[in-house]
Amino acid sequence: MRIAIAAVFLLVTGAALQPAKAEPYAWCAIFSGDLGGVRSCSFFAMDQCRATVVSGVGGFCQPNPWYTGAAPADSRRNRRR
Repeated sequence: MRIAIAAVFLLVTGAALQPAKAEPYAWCAIFSGDLGGVRSCSFFAMDQCRATVVSGVGGFCQPNPWYTGAAPADSRRNRRR
């Protein structure tokens, strides 16, 4: 019985010491209308987020504050004038 408890303890401790996984989604949609104020950070690209917002849900897109990968690029900001 002690061996089983020790094994469970080691598994739980090992899982807790694993490094945190990076947030893979770079963009969040902040919905308006009936969903007012609801945030969904489940978009890989700004265009994907915009398509959801424009599809009738309403709201706006913003960079995910918890995203730990490369900085998201907004195609409008990177255009040369």
